[in-house]
Amino acid sequence: MIEELFSKSRFLVFISVLVASLSAVALYLISLNIAAHMLIGLWTDMPQSDSAGKEFAVSLLKVMDLLFIAITFQIIAVSLYRLFITPVKIDESKFLNVLDIRSFHDLKVTLMQVSAVILTILFLERAVEFVEGIEILYFGLAIAVMIAATTYAWTKMDSHKP
Repeated sequence: MIEELFSKSRFLVFISVLVASLSAVALYLISLNIAAHMLIGLWTDMPQSDSAGKEFAVSLLKVMDLLFIAITFQIIAVSLYRLFITPVKIDESKFLNVLDIRSFHDLKVTLMQVSAVILTILFLERAVEFVEGIEILYFGLAIAVMIAATTYAWTKMDSHKP
């Protein structure tokens, strides 16, 4: 009886799938809106200086950051759906096959790798915004520690893979 209850409770994961899916769609739409406004702004007011060009580059990095976060939510939604709600063979799911997600463990490792990329983009945004000062060094060190910890964690997770 308890095992049957647990097997049916996997559909509670659908709440996470729905929230992650809606979040991904919202972030894709927001990114598209921002990119459209940036292109309109570029067409009407082309950057005339190095600093204005850097500001535009930072804006593009921020859009890419949003898109990576949207992709992360999409990965979460599809992976949770395929792993818990309608389990399929890996060969039948092109999405999971491309990402090499065969288990919840693989999903966690993939999310850690994507978060390291997002942190790198975040640092690049700040590095372009800060011209000088010790704050960028502190920020860079904090990001480096986070990426190192993430890398260490996923390498340890891979070495103890179930």
